[in-house]
Amino acid sequence: MKKLKKRLVEEFSAENISAREISSAVDKAEIEIKNYRRDVREFGEAVLERIKKTGEQAILLVGRPYHIDPEINHGISEMIQSYNLPIISEDAVDHLPTKAKDISVVNQWSYHARLYHAAHFAAENSNLTLIQLSSFGCGLDALTTDQVKEILERHGKIYTMIKLDEVSNLGAARIRLRSLLAALKKKIPVPYSPVEMKPRPRFTADCKQTHTILAPQMAPIHFELIQAVLKKYGYRIMIPELPDKAAIDLGLRYVNNDMCYPAIVVIGQLISALKSGDCDPNHTSIILFQTCGACRATNYISVLRRALKFAGFEKVPVFACYGLPDETDDFELSRDCLMDAIKASVYGDLLMNVSNRMRPYEIHQGETDKLFAECMTLAKSDLVNGNYLTFRRNVKNIVAQFDEIEIDEHLELPKVGIVGEILVKYHPVANNQLEKILAQEGAEVVMPDFVDFFLYTAYDAIAKQKLLVGSHKDKIFAEIFIQLIEFFRRPMKNALKDSKHFRSPYSIKEIANLASRHVSIGNMAGEGWFLTGEMVKLIEEGVENIVCLQPFGCLPNHITGKGVMHNLRESYERANIVAIDCDAGSSEVNQLNRIKLMLAVAKKYLAG
Repeated sequence: MKKLKKRLVEEFSAENISAREISSAVDKAEIEIKNYRRDVREFGEAVLERIKKTGEQAILLVGRPYHIDPEINHGISEMIQSYNLPIISEDAVDHLPTKAKDISVVNQWSYHARLYHAAHFAAENSNLTLIQLSSFGCGLDALTTDQVKEILERHGKIYTMIKLDEVSNLGAARIRLRSLLAALKKKIPVPYSPVEMKPRPRFTADCKQTHTILAPQMAPIHFELIQAVLKKYGYRIMIPELPDKAAIDLGLRYVNNDMCYPAIVVIGQLISALKSGDCDPNHTSIILFQTCGACRATNYISVLRRALKFAGFEKVPVFACYGLPDETDDFELSRDCLMDAIKASVYGDLLMNVSNRMRPYEIHQGETDKLFAECMTLAKSDLVNGNYLTFRRNVKNIVAQFDEIEIDEHLELPKVGIVGEILVKYHPVANNQLEKILAQEGAEVVMPDFVDFFLYTAYDAIAKQKLLVGSHKDKIFAEIFIQLIEFFRRPMKNALKDSKHFRSPYSIKEIANLASRHVSIGNMAGEGWFLTGEMVKLIEEGVENIVCLQPFGCLPNHITGKGVMHNLRESYERANIVAIDCDAGSSEVNQLNRIKLMLAVAKKYLAG
């Protein structure tokens, strides 16, 4: 509570509320929440004792904290009570022990933990039936509903989910409840017996020698270079071709459609590769990156395992190249491999940005792409055989060579920056070939650095220590990691700074400071404050036209993306920002029309 009091004093400093008042309020609130929890638990224990004696059924009604609001739950609890069924919530049983606790997903939130505990508790008590409330479009519940269902059905219990939206007509919910009651009358209670989860297939040291490792495509330039690095260290990496519509449809088929679009794209292309016959499922493993933050991407691994099970590839190991200790298996990201992967990412950022800068203005058509191909070959060779000195020399030479491409110095084109969720930002299929479209429409495309996302994830540990309850140790590790990446970026920054045509990238601290003008850097879910920071950075660099890409249903990115656009337009008069939702069902025509409208405004500003 000491840190909470300190932060509240800081946040309410402008409201003339004294530290003493805040301290007193926090102490009273702590007492009250303890009293509330005690009352809920005592009520739950009384109901459980009663149904134990009478043999009647009770409903364990679970959901999110806001589902207690009658305007949101539309009186579901009162409707259930009208059938003379006692109701308790997940909070009423959270303190009671269960025999099992195992789950197949990463437990990311405290209220998710209460849901899973409640499911185990219901599974162990024959006179309890669980009903889960879920809100329409709540992507996080794509994880919880599947997990709660799995726990209950593993023990032969009926799972019921009621999805809520703005429609207050309870007819459908009433029918579902009646069906549940009818099923319960006919169902013979089965005594609880523990059911162990099947151990998952793991990536072992032997797999390194015998397995092809499938990795999803995300950023074509960068991943081609990273693939060369992993092959250098003995991993037989295969990155499938960019997915087509059939691959996306496979993602929709095997993934809960409330999951975010990047999960559907990633999982669809991986299952498509397995089904194509390009690799032997018995000698194939899949590698993913685990973000370990407040984003559904942390659970892509568990979602993929479930999808593989349904697709008939249950024996394919799925592991993380970086993530929670239990998820990395025997994959070793050695120090040298990490250094080379960082160099690969810096090469990727450099080649992406210098080619985008010169291509629209080149006098001799195709010269930029020709030099790009030559430099990609050089970079891959250096990643396999070179060292830091050759890396530094190559970076300087690449900038110099692109700087000498003959371009039309008098041609003015609108500069358009692309920001958004990391996959849809760089993945040509996920963003419907946005870079290509912008180029065809006569724009210069400006892409933020790929490396910046990983600097953002590291910087979050610094922000947590300052604003929330992060540890000093994590902050120190984050600062060391940032310094390591900046060590490899320094040759690129210096070369770009000394060039005629290119701009040097900002540090992550500078981006955080820019973002903090508009949002708190405590916004760490999804791309969080980083998304706002990217937009402000682009505008400060003179790139006032921005396409903000967001997966449909990615609420954190809608808040720090679409949600700050009005504020940015007030702060920057010429800010010309358009938000584009990316989804399997998005209308490409609608997206194109919005992009053309943004470009029309951009060209108007350019003309003066």
